[in-house]
Amino acid sequence: MGVFAAFVILMTLTATNNRSLTALRSRNFEEWALDVVGLFFQGILIPILQGTVVYQLYHYILPSDRALFALPPVTAFFLSFVVVDYLYYWNHRLLHSRWLWNLHLVHHTSTEMNVLSTSRNTLWTSFLIIYLWVHALFIYLLQDPTWYIAGISLSSALDLWRHSTTTPKPNSALYRWLSILLILPQDHAWHHASENFSGNYGANLKFWDLIHGTYYKCDKAPKSLGIKTNLSLSQKLFYPFSRTE
Repeated sequence: MGVFAAFVILMTLTATNNRSLTALRSRNFEEWALDVVGLFFQGILIPILQGTVVYQLYHYILPSDRALFALPPVTAFFLSFVVVDYLYYWNHRLLHSRWLWNLHLVHHTSTEMNVLSTSRNTLWTSFLIIYLWVHALFIYLLQDPTWYIAGISLSSALDLWRHSTTTPKPNSALYRWLSILLILPQDHAWHHASENFSGNYGANLKFWDLIHGTYYKCDKAPKSLGIKTNLSLSQKLFYPFSRTE
């Protein structure tokens, strides 16, 4: 519910920003199709699969381990928001490797920072992102996963925000405070820069990029965003099962 509220708020802010609204109106059918399908797949279908198919898979593999661990609320939240975030950092770097880049590059075809493009990917990429498997596992193992799920919700809301244009000004106190810990939209914009930029892989926390030397700090926005491809809509959705000629 919190994620849906974040989506509505960010889309409302987008609609009230003239520049963002103009960009939204100029989108073509392919962009709308990619993003609507991506949001449905990752925002609705994947959570359903987590709570049903993947959860039952762990019940089959680990039948005696359901509700095995009783963690304090703070620890459960930390596990979700911090530990899994570090796993995702490496997951994301792997998606940028030469072995998996062709599956992930569709996410980088958006030429603007936009909430709608948060889940743009080939459909199969969602199965390579650790959230599907790790979240279902910990929800299965925890006696009370409430605070773990709260961490999931906050991470998802930050994911939407990170891809938006709703961002604090670099000289503001809010920017200085948030930038101590979090990957901000400004940071993630450089991850989507057109000039083959590699870095700022973190989701929630910038600490991982800092300690591994992949953080790039710049208060100015990149000159252009997104990469160009000759892939058709079906190829962008179904690669590698829909190949280029």
